[in-house]
Formats: sequence, C-alpha cells, structure tokens
Amino acid sequence: MSLGLRAALVAVMLLAAGSVMPAAAGEFPDSAGRIVAIPDHPNRVMAANPSAEVLVYVLAPQKLVGWARKPSGIGMPARYARLPVHGQLSGPNPTASAATVSRVHPDLIIDTGTVTPERAAFADQIMQQTGVPYILIDNSFDRTPTMLRMIGRVLGVAGRADDLASSAEHAINALRGRLLIQSATERPRVYYARGPNGLQTAEPGSGAAASIDAAGAINVAASLGVGQRVMVTPQQVRDWNPDVILVEERGFFTRMMRDPAWRGLRAVRNKKVVLEPAQPFGWIDDPPGVNRLVGLYWLSGLFYPDNAQDDLRALMVDFYEKFYGIKVTDAQVEAVAKTAGIPPSDTPHLSALPTMGPLPSTGVPGAVNEPGRRGLLPNAAPPTAPPTTPSYMLPK
Repeated sequence: MSLGLRAALVAVMLLAAGSVMPAAAGEFPDSAGRIVAIPDHPNRVMAANPSAEVLVYVLAPQKLVGWARKPSGIGMPARYARLPVHGQLSGPNPTASAATVSRVHPDLIIDTGTVTPERAAFADQIMQQTGVPYILIDNSFDRTPTMLRMIGRVLGVAGRADDLASSAEHAINALRGRLLIQSATERPRVYYARGPNGLQTAEPGSGAAASIDAAGAINVAASLGVGQRVMVTPQQVRDWNPDVILVEERGFFTRMMRDPAWRGLRAVRNKKVVLEPAQPFGWIDDPPGVNRLVGLYWLSGLFYPDNAQDDLRALMVDFYEKFYGIKVTDAQVEAVAKTAGIPPSDTPHLSALPTMGPLPSTGVPGAVNEPGRRGLLPNAAPPTAPPTTPSYMLPK
C-alpha cells in the first residue's frame, strides 16, 4: 500500500471517529452533587428514561441516539419517529443496560427524575462500566424552567432553551396567580385513575401527581400518604366519591362510562370523567417531564372553568408546534377535546396577545412557526450561538 493511500485511509478513519467521539470535556455539577466531566458539545445523547427523552427531544432532537420508549404518533416528524428504541436504562423496570450503552455509543447520558443516593450510585456504576458520562437532573415540576436552561446549555442550544423556559415560567406563574384568588373550599376533589383497571393512583407529592397538585385540586388519595403511586380498591374510590376523575387509559375510560358499578359516583353522574391526552406524550405524568406544561393549562381549565382564560384548542396547537415541532390538524384537536373535557373554542381574547414571530429553521421542534401567527405561548428572542465555554452553573 502506498504511503499516500495509507495516509488517506487514516484520515478517513479519524474523521469517522470524530463523528461519534465527544469533544473536549468540561465539568458539570448535577442534581446529585456529582461533578461529572462531560463533552462541551455532545452530539450523541442517550436518554436514560422517557422523561429525559422528552427533555432532549424538545431542546435538540437531532442529538437523540434513540428512544427509551417510543412515543405515540400524532404527526411527529418522520426523522425522529424512525429513531430506534434502545430501552429504558433507569427506573423500576429497566429494559436497557451497560451493554446497551456500549452498543449505541452515546457521548452523554441524561437521566431525569427524583434524585436519590441509589440513583447516583447507579449512574456512577454505568459510568465505570462504559466510560460514558452520566448526569442526573432533578425534574421536579417547579424546576422545569431551570432544567430546560441547564440542559439547553449542555446541548449547545441556549437560545432555544431560554425561549422554552420562558414559556414554562409563564405557565407556572400564571396559574399560581389564578389560584391565589381561589377559595380552598371551592377546589374540586380529584381522583387520578391510572392503569388498565383505573385502580392505581398517585399520592400528592409524587411525580405522577405533580401537575394535579400544581393545578390546585384536592387529591383524594392524600389520605393514603405522600409521594408514591399506590393501588386502591373500587370501594375506596366510591367512598371518596370525587368531583372529577382523570383517566389515563382509554379502555378503562370506556368501561367506567358504561359500567353500572361506577354510575353512582358524582363525577360519572355529572360527566366529569375525562381521558388524559397521551400523544405523543401524556399531559399529566406519562412521562413526568416537560410535557406536563400543556397539561397544567388543561387541568386548570378543567378544574376552574369559570376562571379559565385560555383557549385550550389554540394552546394545544401552539404548544405542539413550539415544543414538539408538530403541526396538529383540526381533526386531531377535536379528537382530543372530545374525551378530555375541553370546551368549544372561544378565541376573541387572542387578539390582545403578542405575535409569535417565526423561529429560525434549525432542525429542532418549533422551527415551523408561521410568521405573524398569534398564540398563547410567549416567544423569546431567536436562539443564539452557544458560548465558547459552556456555562452550567445556573441558580438553583
């Protein structure tokens, strides 16, 4: 082999390696207090669980190596819908392992959820086995804006992250202001029916109930404890006799509306049983991620229809376009509204809201906004180039 040909082959191999190797590392202090050396510009990111995949997807979907759990359809851009499923690395029922990490060769693993010593130890173990940096991020609902900004800087999309974080702050703060004028005695008593038989529920303080808590309802499962998902009996549900029932799965939603055993419940009699929208991600907790923001608007309008200021149909369209890069059709909106208890559209107030300018075409969700469109989500300045030295230290 000639020296020239040998040199050319080496150059090709180095270029190929550079496409998957991390850049120079920086130090990142994660939510577990670990200082992790991470690449300044990660190109291949593995989400350890579904909530982490939503976070990476809304910020920089082109960096995802695959799905922890494939989301359901509703118009997701084809290039992302076709990503492989590598499985869930963390959580109670993992379907991936260190061998999976080695196979998909990411240069960064992101895990979001409740941070515990056990979870930190697991992250350290995966790092030792694979050599891939693994960071843990607290995804408490109130920390959603901070989480977006922090990971946006890690992924080199600080401008987009700031824009989405502003929308998150708008959602959370607007609702808090609305609840300040709400009498505690007028708050609805709510049961969240999870699972195929509707008999798993979420206690207050759990990730699964965070958006219900934030929307100001009284969770009937509060009598059972705090912070867990628990199984209950049909008699317990009948004893609680909730004002509103939120149902996770369509099969149980249909059965509850038809089964005589449930007809005595106040929520059933008053037609206050609603199906949680679930495409491409759930609106309450499936998974407990950034996707809960649109659910916050939905739940507040459902719980307090007399005080609601939001056109939920328009908001769904805006949120899906801005966060997911998905253009939903009128038929898709109506299909969701039919079972989710969303009232008919009433849009005169939209004229008073600021115009959403177009986002630049960067290959990320939100880049399809139309010029001059009016919507419910605030739009910040266009994304800017990331700083040369990443700034990870944000206010806690």
